[in-house]
Amino acid sequence: MAEITDDYMRQMIAKTKHYSVVILRHGPNWGKPESEKTIWEHGTRNFELRRDGLLPIVCPVADGSEVSGVGIFNASIDGVKRIMDADQGVKEGVFVYEVHDCRSYPCDCLP
Repeated sequence: MAEITDDYMRQMIAKTKHYSVVILRHGPNWGKPESEKTIWEHGTRNFELRRDGLLPIVCPVADGSEVSGVGIFNASIDGVKRIMDADQGVKEGVFVYEVHDCRSYPCDCLP
């Protein structure tokens, strides 16, 4: 493994860019019979956001916790709030979310 030097660290940190991380949680209407259709619509919308480059990383979570998913948006916090507030699952109370500013490296991806 190559050594990571202080100079390399400084060079890489200078290349970071702001992204927004969303943590999606179960809302008060999670698990109701009618929520299945809404969750499907939410998933379809995620594929559209992914296709459009706004949601390059989307990770559904199905571990039995209250967390429904995590996503990294290529958009500002205000932009992400507009996107999420228009999400059918959020509007119907199937999901609630929190959004955080973060930094990462452009072109990072999952292996």
